[in-house]
Amino acid sequence: MVTLLGSLLGFIGAVLPDVFALLRERGDRRFEREMVELQLAQQAARRTERLEEVRLHHDTAQARVLYQTWRSGVAWVDALNGTVRPVLAYAFFLLYGVTKLLHFHLLASAPLLPWQLEALWGAEDQAIFAGIISFYFGQRAMAKTRR
Repeated sequence: MVTLLGSLLGFIGAVLPDVFALLRERGDRRFEREMVELQLAQQAARRTERLEEVRLHHDTAQARVLYQTWRSGVAWVDALNGTVRPVLAYAFFLLYGVTKLLHFHLLASAPLLPWQLEALWGAEDQAIFAGIISFYFGQRAMAKTRR
C-alpha cells in the first residue's frame, strides 16, 4: 500500500510541473492572441481615422477651389459679388412685406371677417417664413459643424 502510494506521489510529482507549464503556456498564448487582436483593432481604427482625414482634406481642398472661382482680384467687384445673395434675400423680403402690408390695407378698408384675417397670415405664409428661417439657421449650424 505504501509502495503504491509512493509510486502515485512520485508520478504526480513528476507530471505536476509539466501540467503547470502547459497551463502557463496556454495563458501566455491567450494573452498573446488578445494582444494581437487589440493591435489589429487599433490598426483598423488608425486606418479609418486616416481615411477620414484624407476625405476631410479632399473636401476642404474642393471647397477652396470652388470658392476661388468667384474671386476676381478686384476688391470692389469681389465685395459686390459677395453681396448678391443677401441683397436678393432682403429685396424679396421687402417685396413680400410690402405685398402683405398692401393686403392688410385692402382688408382694413372693408369690414373684417374672422376668416379674412387668417388670409393675411395663412399656412402658405407660415411655410415660407419657416423655410427661410430654417434655411438661414440651418446653414449657419452646418457651417459651424464643418469647422
